[in-house]
Amino acid sequence: MVQLSPDTRLEGWDGCSGYHYSDKSIYGFSHTHLSGTGVPDYCDVLLMPYMGRAPLDPEEYASPFQKTNEHAEPGYYKVLLDKPNVLAELTATPRAGIHRYTFPAEATYSHILIDLRHRDKVVKSSLTIVNDHTLMGYRMSTGWAPEQRVYFAIRFSQPFIIGKVRDTRTSPLVGMQSATGTDVVCTVDFANTGAQPLVVTVGISGVSAEGALQNLQEEANHFDFDRYRNAARAAWLKSLGRLEVSGGTDAQKRVFYTALYHTMVAPNLFSDVDGHYRGHDGEAHLDQAHSTYTVFSLWDTYRACKPLYTLLEPARMNDFIQSFLHQYEQSGLLPVWELAGNETNCMIGYHSVPVIADAWRKGIRGYDGQLALKAMIASAEQAKWGIDHYRKYGYVPADKEGESVSKTLEYAYDDWCIAQMAKMQGNDAVYKTFMQRAQNWKNLFDPTSGFFRGKANASWQKPFDPNQVNFNFTEANAWQYRFAVPHDMSTLMDWMGGPDAFAKALDKLFTAPSKTTGREQADITGLIGQYAHGNEPSHHMAYLYNYAGQPWKTQQRVRQIMDELYTDKPDGLCGNEDVGQMSAWLVFSALGFYPVAPASNVYIVGTPWFERTVWHMDNGKTLEITAPGVSRKRFYVDNIQYNGINWVKSYLQHDMLARGGQLRFDLSDKPTRWAADTINWPVYAIVDELITPVPFVQEGERVFRNTQRIQLGCADKKADIRYTLDGSDPATDSALIYTQPFDITEKTHLRMLARLNGKTSPEAVADFLPLRNDMKVQRYKYPYTSPYTGGGNECLVDQLRGGPEFRSGGWQGFQGVNLDVVIDRGSVKPLQQVSVGFLQDENAWIFYPKALEVEISDDGVQFTPLGRVDNSVSTTQTGVLLQDLSVSGAGKSARYVRVLGIGLGNCPPEHKGAGNPCWVFSDEITID
Repeated sequence: MVQLSPDTRLEGWDGCSGYHYSDKSIYGFSHTHLSGTGVPDYCDVLLMPYMGRAPLDPEEYASPFQKTNEHAEPGYYKVLLDKPNVLAELTATPRAGIHRYTFPAEATYSHILIDLRHRDKVVKSSLTIVNDHTLMGYRMSTGWAPEQRVYFAIRFSQPFIIGKVRDTRTSPLVGMQSATGTDVVCTVDFANTGAQPLVVTVGISGVSAEGALQNLQEEANHFDFDRYRNAARAAWLKSLGRLEVSGGTDAQKRVFYTALYHTMVAPNLFSDVDGHYRGHDGEAHLDQAHSTYTVFSLWDTYRACKPLYTLLEPARMNDFIQSFLHQYEQSGLLPVWELAGNETNCMIGYHSVPVIADAWRKGIRGYDGQLALKAMIASAEQAKWGIDHYRKYGYVPADKEGESVSKTLEYAYDDWCIAQMAKMQGNDAVYKTFMQRAQNWKNLFDPTSGFFRGKANASWQKPFDPNQVNFNFTEANAWQYRFAVPHDMSTLMDWMGGPDAFAKALDKLFTAPSKTTGREQADITGLIGQYAHGNEPSHHMAYLYNYAGQPWKTQQRVRQIMDELYTDKPDGLCGNEDVGQMSAWLVFSALGFYPVAPASNVYIVGTPWFERTVWHMDNGKTLEITAPGVSRKRFYVDNIQYNGINWVKSYLQHDMLARGGQLRFDLSDKPTRWAADTINWPVYAIVDELITPVPFVQEGERVFRNTQRIQLGCADKKADIRYTLDGSDPATDSALIYTQPFDITEKTHLRMLARLNGKTSPEAVADFLPLRNDMKVQRYKYPYTSPYTGGGNECLVDQLRGGPEFRSGGWQGFQGVNLDVVIDRGSVKPLQQVSVGFLQDENAWIFYPKALEVEISDDGVQFTPLGRVDNSVSTTQTGVLLQDLSVSGAGKSARYVRVLGIGLGNCPPEHKGAGNPCWVFSDEITID
C-alpha cells in the first residue's frame, strides 16, 4: 500500500511518478507513487523536514541535494537535504511509511511540515492534532483517479511542543488544532535533542482514518527504524530470491534484479489489516479471505507482467483476480486501468480477461470460475469503446471510433481468451460464440498490402503509409500492429503468404527505416527498424520467427534487445516502465522464453542471458536453467535438454516449468538448424468455428465526380460476394453475385456480404455520393496536416460533415496556421451566405478560429472582402464543440470564394499547451 519515496517534480509527463533522476531539488517525501505510467497521480501525504521559519510554498520548502548524497535500495532510501542540513531516511511496512530524520545536533528546534495540497487537485482534506504525538486526517482528490481517498495516521517518536494546522486559503497565518478544506498544511515543532533522530510512522488507508491508525498499530507500533529497515530488506530478499542468477556480468545482474524489482512494485495492496477496502461503488467492503489490490495497468501488463506473477507469485495472483471480481460485483465490469478504487478507462481492450484465463489454465483457481466467466462476458458485451460496432460489423469502423484497428485486434484476442475459459469450463455455447469473434481480426486484414488497416464506409482508408502514426492505432502505426494476432498467429502467417513470406515481413519490420510519419507519439521509442521495444504492442514480435521455422533469428533479435536496450544506467529503459511490463519482458527473456499468447500453456523459446538460473517455486520445487558458455557472441541454441532428454521444439509447455527439474541450453556462436523442422514449430491457429470475413470495397471513393468504378474484395478469395445497389437485402436470392468491377454514376447505397462453405459474413454497407461540379477546391495556402486529411482535397466540399470525433477521419486539421482555401464555383453566380463548420476540443489542443473572413473574386486573382464574423466561444470551454460560422453575401455574385479561418497559432496562456502550436479543424464549406 505504501511506496514511500522522494518527490522532485510537481507536474509534466516526465514527472508522472513524482521523481526524475535529473532533478536537483526535493519537495518532500510522500507515501504513494506510480511506476513509470504515462499519466500522473498519487504522491499523497507529503512530509518535509525544515529548519527555521515555517515555509508554506513548495518552492520555498524544497531543498537542493547532491546525487552523491543519495542512496536507494529495495526497502530503503536516504538523502542529505542541503538546505535544512537534515539526513532523511525512509523505509516501509506494507501499510505504513517509516521516516527517520537526523537534524543538526546544534539546532535548538526541529520541524516537520505535512502538506496535503501536494500534486493533484484536492477536493477536500482534513487534519487534526490528536495529541502531542499523533495526527490524523484524510485527503480526497481528483486526477487520473476521479475520486481518490487517502486516510492517514501519523505518530512521532518524540512529543512536539507546538502543532499548527491551517488552511492556507482561509487562514494562512492562524494555527489551529484542526482544519478542513482544500489547502490544508500542518507544521509541528520539536525541542531538538542533539543527535537523537526523529522517527515518524505514517499509516494510510483507503477506508478511514481509524483504519489507517489500526494499520499503524498492527505494523508500526515502535520507533526502531533499523528493525523496520531490516524487515523490509528481508521481505525483498525473499521475493527477489525466487530467482537466483549466476554466470553473467555484474551489469547484467544489476539489470536483471532491478527489472525483477520493478515487476514487484505494483499492483499495490489496497485492503487494511482487518480486510476492509474501498470498493468501486465508493463504499467500504470487507474481505478477510483475500488481500485486495489496486493499480492494474492491464493493457500493458497482461502481456508478460501478469503471466510472470502467475509463475512466481500464484497466491498473490489469486488475490489479484479476486480484486477483479470485487470490481465486477460493485461496478458491473472488470477493470481496464484501475487506480485507487477508480476505473480510469485508460487504454483499450478488456484485458482483465487474458489475466484470468491465463491463471485459470495454469491452475490458479481460488475464486468462483463461473462468476469470472460471467464477468468476462459482461466486459465483452458492453456498448462502449466501439464494442457495439465491433459486435455488429465484425470490426470497429474507423469513422465511428478512434483507435479502430488496435481495438479490433485486441478485442479479438480477448475474445479468444473468453473462449478458452468457456472451453475449460465445458460451456460450448460461449466457446463457439467467442471463437467466432476471436477471428474478427480477419475483417481488417488487407490482403493486398499485408497490413491491418482502418476501414470506413466498408473501404480501406487512404492514403496508406504503414509508417504513419494515426488514430487508427493505439500509440503505434501499422507496422507495430502488423503481428498483433497472438492467438491465431499461424493463420495470419498463412494469410501473409506462408512461413517464408512471414519471416521476410518480420525481417522488414526490424530493418525498415526507423522514421515514423504522422502525429508525434512520445511512447514510440526503442526503435529497431519499425519494431518499437519502448512500447508494449511490439513486445512479442521478436519471438515470432519460431512460428516460421527460423528460431535463430528470434535468438539474435532477443539477445540484441537485451544487450542494447536494457542497461544499469539511469536511462536504462528505452521506454516508460508501464507498471512492470518493460521489465517483465527482460525477466522472461533472460530466463530463455516468453509468453507470446497468455492464456495458452506455451512459452516461446528465445535465448537465456545467464549461465545458471535457479527458480525456487512456491510449491517447493526448483527449476534449474543452465546455459554453459553463454555470451554476447555465443547465444544461438544448438540443443535443449529437459531433465536429460533432448527437447527439439521451439516452445516450452507450462507443465514442464511447473514440475521443476533441469532445463539445459547448449549454445553455439553461429545459427543452427535446431527446431527448424515444421513439426517443431509452435502452432496457434483457430481451426473450428471458422468465419467468412466481411467483404470490402477495394476500389471506389465515397465521393466522386461523374463516373466511378467499384471493385469489391474479400480477404478470403474463395468466398462469394453477394451485393445489392437498390437497398435490398443481399442475403436474398435476388442479390447480385460479384464477378468483376462495375461503374456507378449516381448516388448509390451498396449492401454486401460474403459466403463460404455455408457461412455468411456480417453485412457491409457503403454509400457513394456524386460531387457537385459547381464546388471545387482550387487551392490551399497552407496544406492540411497528416493524418487529419479528411480524405483529401474534396473534404471541405463533399457534402459530408465531420462528426464529434475528430479522430474519425472526417476533418481537415491545420496546425499553427490558418484555414486559407479558395473555392471555385465554376462560373460567376449569386450567393446569399458562406458557412464553414469548425470543431473545438481544448483537451486535444483544437480551438475555434478567432474569426472567419470571406473574400470573393470573379477571376481568382483579385479578391474583395465579403465580410467577417468573430468567434464568441471561450477557449476554456471543455468538451467537444461544433459550430458553423457564417458570413452573409446577399446581393453579391462571384465565381471564386476565399475562406479564411484565422487560427490562434499557439495554445492560449491559460491552456496546458500554452505556447505550443494548436489546431484549426474544419469541415464543411457551404455556399448558398
